[in-house]
Amino acid sequence: MAEQYADPSTFSMDSFRLDGKVALVTGASYGIGFAIATGLAKAGAKIAFNDRDQAKIDAAVENYAKDGIEARGYVADVTSEEQMQQLVKDVEADFGTTPDILVNNAGIIKRTPMLEMDAADFRQVVDIDLNGPFIVSKAVLPGMIAKGHGKIINICSMMSELGRETVSAYAAAKGGLKMLTRNICSEFGEHNIQCNGIGPGYIATPQTAPLRERQADGSRHPFDSFIVAKTPAARWGTPIDLMGTAVFLASDASNFVNGQVVYVDGGILAYIGKQPA
Repeated sequence: MAEQYADPSTFSMDSFRLDGKVALVTGASYGIGFAIATGLAKAGAKIAFNDRDQAKIDAAVENYAKDGIEARGYVADVTSEEQMQQLVKDVEADFGTTPDILVNNAGIIKRTPMLEMDAADFRQVVDIDLNGPFIVSKAVLPGMIAKGHGKIINICSMMSELGRETVSAYAAAKGGLKMLTRNICSEFGEHNIQCNGIGPGYIATPQTAPLRERQADGSRHPFDSFIVAKTPAARWGTPIDLMGTAVFLASDASNFVNGQVVYVDGGILAYIGKQPA
C-alpha cells in the first residue's frame, strides 16, 4: 500500500497559535523568562510561573497585567522535587489541566575563576541550571503523556557549545542541559512530546546594562565592543528576539522538531571573527 502523506494545503497559520494551552515558565518574574512568557501569552497561552520570592511574584503579576496578561505565580524552588510536584498539582487545580508547555528558564550564573570557585558554588549552579530542569520536566511529563502531547523548551546558552573563562559551572550545566534536551526527546518522542532548547546570545536586559554603559570619554564599554565585534548582527539581542522562537517551539508548527537547540545569537556561533587590522 502506498504511503500516505499529509496534504500541504491543510497547513494553517493557526498552527502557531497557543489558544487554550497552559504554559509553565520557571523563573519568569523578570528578564528573559518574563519576555518568553509574554510572547506565549500573546499567542494565546495561559501563563503560570514560579519564583522563590513572593514579592517578586507580586511585582511580576502587576507587570504582566499592564500588558493585559493574567498570569498566576507560585512560590516554589525548582531544585525541590516536592515543591515542583505540588506546583503542578496547584496549576491543575487553578487552570483545570496540567501544563501543556514547560519552559525551563530559571537559572543562575557565578562568574568566578575555576581555581577560586568553591565546590559548593559549583554544585549550586549545576543544581539550579541542570537538576532544576530535570526535576520540573519530571513533574510535568506524566500529565503530558496522559494528554498525548507536550512541549518542553529548555533555555540553554551559547555556553552549551563554547567555553569561556570564569563560567566553568555555568558552561558545564548548560552543556548538560543540551544533552538532557536530547534525552527527553529520545525517551518521550513516541508520546508526541517535543523537547527543544533555545540558546540565547548576549541579550540586552537590565542585568547586562552595566556592560553596555558608555565610558567617561563616550567610548563603548570594552565588553560591549567585544560582543558587537563578535556578532555578525553587530548588536546585542533583545528579549523580543527570543519570543518568536519560543512561540514556534511551543506550537503545533514545530511538531516534528525534536531534540534541537536553536541558537538565537545574532550569528556569533557561526562567525570566526574579523581579521585583525
